[in-house]
Amino acid sequence: MNPPTPVTNDWAENKHKNTRHLAYWTSSWLLSMAIAAFGPRKIWDFATVPTMLAVAVNLGVGFGMIVAIRRHLRGLDELHRKIFLDAAALSMGVGLVVGLAYELFEDIKLISYQPEISHVVMLMSVTFMVGIISGHRKYQ
Repeated sequence: MNPPTPVTNDWAENKHKNTRHLAYWTSSWLLSMAIAAFGPRKIWDFATVPTMLAVAVNLGVGFGMIVAIRRHLRGLDELHRKIFLDAAALSMGVGLVVGLAYELFEDIKLISYQPEISHVVMLMSVTFMVGIISGHRKYQ
């Protein structure tokens, strides 16, 4: 008879690996976005080739981040997946509703400045974090 195999926590190790992988891709995407956004103005004076290259790299890294999010989500258990998806749905809904209203405010002259997508992205990020935190508290 074979001795019992030691219990390893492969699921937890895989979850941590996927989380680190996602953090790497998210950080890389954020860095590539900063280079694509500020490089033309601050580094290469709006030269076309480096600008196109920076945007292409940003898109490539962005798609890598999407794959990492998908892998991370597939590696979660049902409860963590529910918390993640609920927070993502809340974030998307808030971003869509507030983003369109924000643009509408400028169109109907309720604000005098051009709406910036970065404001909506920041709102969605905060909304997602609040959704994750409240989901974890709800199911503790």
